[in-house]
Amino acid sequence: MKRVALFLLTNFAVLLVLGVVLSILLPVLGLEQGSSSELFFICAIFGIGGSFIFLAMSKWIAKRGVGAHVIEAPANELQSWLVNTVSKQARQAGIGMPEVAIYDAAEINAFATGMSRNNALVAVSSGLLNRLSRDEAEAVLGHEVSHIANGDMIKLTLIQGVLNTFGFFFARIAASAISRGNDNRFFYFMTVMASHAPLGVLASVIAMWFSSQREYRADAGGVVLAGKQKMISPLQKLQSASQESSLDGAA
Repeated sequence: MKRVALFLLTNFAVLLVLGVVLSILLPVLGLEQGSSSELFFICAIFGIGGSFIFLAMSKWIAKRGVGAHVIEAPANELQSWLVNTVSKQARQAGIGMPEVAIYDAAEINAFATGMSRNNALVAVSSGLLNRLSRDEAEAVLGHEVSHIANGDMIKLTLIQGVLNTFGFFFARIAASAISRGNDNRFFYFMTVMASHAPLGVLASVIAMWFSSQREYRADAGGVVLAGKQKMISPLQKLQSASQESSLDGAA
């Protein structure tokens, strides 16, 4: 429930901010009202602008979404090891020291997010720390630090923003053509939704392909930062955990 409320609140805030931005920019740019150039500009503001606002808020959203606790001062030896390992890998990768956080979850998981290479967050689940050895955890951390060093958050946000922009634009072009002569706004809205569905699927396929390429590069970076042997074992455990989760869900 908390995550749903956070999702709705952040979406409302983003829409509000972008609405204000549009109300300021449209009169300044003098775009012809109802023209395709105005429509594309509005779609770009919501598509690309919205994606980058979410990226700027990603650390805040992530911390509150999973209840991650940022390690300000290590409380025990494990936390000290965690912070020192990320610090060492960040220096090797040539990036600023990310914030390091732990969140309570049984599954083996970790993620990195943030606006830039020098303003990022690396978070790991308690399940990862409890179920992986130090060498295995080091390899996972190397994978996440590599995501930051490769600028994957910015690249994925940009590609998603561009895909959103063209999806919004072509869905509305198609809806306008289909509903021409019909002044019913509800019909237009439903036509936009119907037009956007296949475009959204296509955008998801493209984004997933791009994301998979970034995962391979992050694995390669993890090998450089932690070593090949350390990387093999956690990948096998993650695959095993994924299969177990699928079996549990099927039951």
